[in-house]
Amino acid sequence: MNFLSLIEAKRDGKTLTPEQIKEIITAYTAGRIPDYQMAAFLMAVYFRGLNRAETGALTLAMRDSGDVLKFPADSRPLVDKHSTGGVGDKVSLPLAPLLACLGFRVPMVSGRGLGISGGTLDKLDSIPGFKTSLPTERIIEIVQTVGCVICGQTTRMVPADKGFYALRDVTGTVPSTPLIVASILSKKLAEGLDALVLDVKFGGAAFMPALEKARELAQAMVALGNECGVNTRALLTNMDTPLGRAAGNWLEIKESVGCLEGHGPEDLRELVLTCAAHLLVQTGKAKALDGARKQAEDCLASGQPRAKWNEMLAAQGGDVSAFNKKFALDHTAATLVELKAPKTGFVSRCDARILGEVIRDLGGGRVTKETVINYDAGVDRLVKVGESASVGSVLARVHAVDRFQAEAARGRLDTAFEISEQPRAAAPLIAETIP
Repeated sequence: MNFLSLIEAKRDGKTLTPEQIKEIITAYTAGRIPDYQMAAFLMAVYFRGLNRAETGALTLAMRDSGDVLKFPADSRPLVDKHSTGGVGDKVSLPLAPLLACLGFRVPMVSGRGLGISGGTLDKLDSIPGFKTSLPTERIIEIVQTVGCVICGQTTRMVPADKGFYALRDVTGTVPSTPLIVASILSKKLAEGLDALVLDVKFGGAAFMPALEKARELAQAMVALGNECGVNTRALLTNMDTPLGRAAGNWLEIKESVGCLEGHGPEDLRELVLTCAAHLLVQTGKAKALDGARKQAEDCLASGQPRAKWNEMLAAQGGDVSAFNKKFALDHTAATLVELKAPKTGFVSRCDARILGEVIRDLGGGRVTKETVINYDAGVDRLVKVGESASVGSVLARVHAVDRFQAEAARGRLDTAFEISEQPRAAAPLIAETIP
């Protein structure tokens, strides 16, 4: 194979055959294509796109580049949820134990941060002892015994995507519809799922800022997922403002467990329960969304998902005692500063993009593939759009490694907020459901 000619073909807008795409993935996985050439190919795809047949071929080739999870026969459906990424988006963390308590098996294979969006695995890495890297056999064992696992791809599972994922993050090719579709669905198809719910973000801090583009992405994933035998549904959700009141790896773990304990922020709780309700309907465990929602609410209120969290944590090597001690602390960062309101009124804007950039630059996200994450950096106690503020009241807290970084971040964070005299209603969290 002459890969340069295929890069040039895609650069010039030509269509690649399924055989050519499979050959590319096979060669890249085997180490016969260097990263710099693959980066050029990804950029060509970013600008020229892939048609539906090419996207499907890429997805299946990536899935088949490694092992596929195979679970024993069981009455519990295999389900998962995936988000396209957002600031403060920690839905997967409380959702997995909730789903396990609702009678599902959840082999949640997750990823690391892309751009300004936090990664589920980075958040879990802030837990003492927690292992996100597990062999295939252990993933299956935990799913069968605990009911849920949240981990990364094994070295043998969708290895092509693992390489793509890292390259896309540092080459400006993250917001590509076909690459996002192939990345998400190749991993989900490798899990052997019965049903999948997708959380597709739109807004200022989303990969797809425009609702129309997010809808296009959601429709493409739903269509391809269903074609491949997985009952797939998508929610279009707003990412103009952060989800929840905290963003940053450890801070989001704390907020997620707070949700399991019944005192998490309302928008996080809403999205967790909605995802659970849809999966109950998709798998036939509930007839309608209203009844499914009530079922999920009752389960969350029972306290069982909080106990299931500890069970999952222990199964993946986490130190439950150390976790609980850390969880009880107000903060773990070396420096903490408050951003205070300059006037009285109502918060009319809390810009998730600015917030995400601030957290990334505090060390909470990646700038290069080699970036070392500061798990304690972040922002919490965010005042939400529509809520009141008075002169000197706290709009947010900045968690940083030192005073210099904290002050710089506070100055930038100030530009993310606007306060108006009249309250402004927050935009609906969930704009559409597909199908």
